[in-house]
Amino acid sequence: MTVKTASHAKIPWIETPLVRSAALSAAAGCNVFLKLENLQPAGSFKSRGIGNYLVCQLAAAQAAGTRAGSRPHFYCSSGGNAGLACVHGAITLGCEATIVVPLSTTPYMVGRLREAGATEVIQQGASWQEADHYLTEALMRDARARGETAVYVPPFDAQQIWDGNAGITREIVRQLPSAERHYATSDAAEDGDADLGVSAPRVDAIVCSVGGGGLLAGIVQGLDELKLEKTTVIAVETDGADSLSRALSGGELVTLPAITSLATSLGARRVCQRAFEYGMRDTVASLVLPDSEAISACRRFLDEERLLVELACGVCPAVCYSGQLEKLVPGFSANSVVVLIICGGSNISLEMMDRYPSEQAS
Repeated sequence: MTVKTASHAKIPWIETPLVRSAALSAAAGCNVFLKLENLQPAGSFKSRGIGNYLVCQLAAAQAAGTRAGSRPHFYCSSGGNAGLACVHGAITLGCEATIVVPLSTTPYMVGRLREAGATEVIQQGASWQEADHYLTEALMRDARARGETAVYVPPFDAQQIWDGNAGITREIVRQLPSAERHYATSDAAEDGDADLGVSAPRVDAIVCSVGGGGLLAGIVQGLDELKLEKTTVIAVETDGADSLSRALSGGELVTLPAITSLATSLGARRVCQRAFEYGMRDTVASLVLPDSEAISACRRFLDEERLLVELACGVCPAVCYSGQLEKLVPGFSANSVVVLIICGGSNISLEMMDRYPSEQAS
């Protein structure tokens, strides 16, 4: 598959560090590395996929010869993080962004979106699907009637988004030999960076969160591009936001009646078709954890790694803390190399963390 990541003078994402976690490695009993997507400009991995989508759409609009002085106005429906990535990316590219979020989105996140420079932030609907319907059927229709170059930005279901997210896999493979040498793991690579797709370092497993499935789709696409056929992908959800797990169990896409998990960033009631197709592979393992484990993991992760992340991200270190890796990684041993995608998320603060019910944190 040919990589189609956008090329542009201004890029609204960065290459993020890959570091080994001593604490998580000890907890899991293997070599655990963290891909720190929480350091992206918008605070989550969404900067990659959404950013790539915006760059591609801007280039397409310019090639089509939009009216003199007219630039795309981007419209995105989101539980928060995709919207924040859209706003940051749009401003980086000199464009406007309007965001519609469901009523479940916290005032904290609404404030973050406005502070980031959104043209408008509107709360509408009980779910992302309802917010998305309002955005596409009302706001964008009216905007086009006014003569705007209104461009829809999907939060996870688009090839250009998956292309952007596939960059995470390519960076992991390129960075891992250096990271292993720096931390002197027992299975370190030889001299030089990996020759991608030819002498790539061994990655036994990649752990990622799943909401709508855009991150999972990008990770697996990247593995395919590099022909890393033996790498297991562990797709983690919380109970009550487990649309992928339920789809895989039933053998077809399902729509959850509601999101009942506290991890509202995993708030897609239905995953995209591409994520479902990838999830059916033998090399993809689906895991569902309760909110209590996500809460406990976020608190421990903050204490040990000094990183504050959303519950939707905390489920990844929770896999290590709960001893699940040994069951999910084929041939698991002390030399196994596991990478956690620390997807980040901006819908979290110490005050919000303190409000999570302590009785749920095991």
